[in-house]
Amino acid sequence: MPIVAAALTGLVAALHLYFLVLEMFLWTRPLGLKTFRNTPERAADTAVLAANQGLYNGFLVSGLIWGLVHPDPLVALQIKTFFLICVIIAGLYGAWSVSRRILYIQAVPAFLALIAVWAV
Repeated sequence: MPIVAAALTGLVAALHLYFLVLEMFLWTRPLGLKTFRNTPERAADTAVLAANQGLYNGFLVSGLIWGLVHPDPLVALQIKTFFLICVIIAGLYGAWSVSRRILYIQAVPAFLALIAVWAV
């Protein structure tokens, strides 16, 4: 089970790294436009906000990786728990305020990772 917990936590980190790239660097490009169902005009108007959002995703990635590599298992558990709960809350808010898709793309994987982390 520790391998599953680490893999799921790593998956959540990888997803948020991908979100960072999409929001900070590809927001106005074809992949970013398609992913977020944006028009070029709207993407141009919101690019700075998206980059800020991407930066926050980078903080989540950093925290999850920190939790994965921390040598003290109890401290690592606390770090992973905190950052996974942050992801879950952000996913719930995004699902409520933007699109229900965010629930499945962001909150569900983090929730599964949290369960696995605590089951170890």
